[in-house]
Amino acid sequence: MALEVIALGVGDAFSAEHYSSCLAVGCDGAWLLVDCPHPIRKILRESGTAAGVPLDVGSFEACVVTHLHADHASGLEGFGYFSFFALRRPARLLAHPAVSARLWDGHLAAGMEELMSVGGEVRRRGLTDYFTVDPLDDDLAVHVGPFSIECRRTVHHIPTTALRIRAGQGADARCLAYSADTAFDPSLIEWLSAGDLIIHETNLGVHTPYEKLAELPAELRARMRLIHYPDEFPRHDRAIRLLRQGERVVV
Repeated sequence: MALEVIALGVGDAFSAEHYSSCLAVGCDGAWLLVDCPHPIRKILRESGTAAGVPLDVGSFEACVVTHLHADHASGLEGFGYFSFFALRRPARLLAHPAVSARLWDGHLAAGMEELMSVGGEVRRRGLTDYFTVDPLDDDLAVHVGPFSIECRRTVHHIPTTALRIRAGQGADARCLAYSADTAFDPSLIEWLSAGDLIIHETNLGVHTPYEKLAELPAELRARMRLIHYPDEFPRHDRAIRLLRQGERVVV
């Protein structure tokens, strides 16, 4: 059973060239969205079209949220509103409890807690009007459609989780491993090394220096792709391939 990944966005928070980093992960006609920057429907349309896969908010079994920095979660308001008004059903989110703890009061409430009718009546809304939120677990896999999702905390400013997303059984099983935002962490690299495809961030500050990843064993680097890179990042002669926006990779 093939697992496929579409790089919807590959840039960092300051990119003038790319959408912020997010992924669509597919298996057997089912899709997961990994992170949700704004403008999510435009991102889905453009990168989905480039990959040859029509994608929209209603295409996904769920959205997995790695953390609440705006370049990864600013599209959740639009995602939730489109689900509420257009699809008339709550959007399903998956997030570690440490991430979802501030999802409503610290991120969404200011823009979503009051809705006004045409007649001017204001009604208060809550998180569950727009979303169902299922917790990811540090120790147990969470199952969504054909996907099995494991998580692990990373070294970052706010609670953030790396992911291992599996599909299939036995010899047909495939695994995507995604670092999310993180400082360089050898123990995380070891955890991610179970992936048939490893997508790892690289950037400045409290992120992972490219030079550290370039020192990893060749076999590991061959399964790795880079994401969340700055616009000025050199694009050629790299020891690890860059993911390109709109690229579709079959694992």
